[in-house]
Amino acid sequence: MSGPAVHPVEAPPPTTEAAPPRVRMKDVQGMSGTTGALVLRLCQFAFATVSLCVMATTSDFPSVTAFRYLVGAVGLQSLWSLSLALTDVYALMVRRSFRNSGVVSLFAIGDGITSTLTFAAACASAGITVLIGNDLDKCNLNHCTRFMSATAMAFLCWFAVSPSFLLNFWSLASR
Repeated sequence: MSGPAVHPVEAPPPTTEAAPPRVRMKDVQGMSGTTGALVLRLCQFAFATVSLCVMATTSDFPSVTAFRYLVGAVGLQSLWSLSLALTDVYALMVRRSFRNSGVVSLFAIGDGITSTLTFAAACASAGITVLIGNDLDKCNLNHCTRFMSATAMAFLCWFAVSPSFLLNFWSLASR
């Protein structure tokens, strides 16, 4: 009669090498907590603030709903961009980037909402500016150049917000 044979297994010799560090995705310039993100945020803030100031200095912007909407949208965009620029400055000072998915999702959702509002307001203001300037031919009675300048700054602000949104969304989706 034969029985099962048990052979002892020797443990592998201990290695003195440490385990290799986990590979993490590199910080792409423009993602939150990088110098690229800070530059984008400062551009967003500058364009939104210029658009807000130019539109607010005209006396007849409250008479058109689209212009009031533009002032509200770029006001919100300037506050959002300034607050995220401050968080980017903090992240650069402590040499850390944002890896928490909750924070990155908040940034992505906030960028998506503010960019949509800014784009919609810029499009509405552009439509009213074309109506006043080309269709009604009343630029001599209104501040058409100021309206056009504020609308152009709002579009430039939207162009600066779009990469921030896309990079934050990509960072969130790649987790």
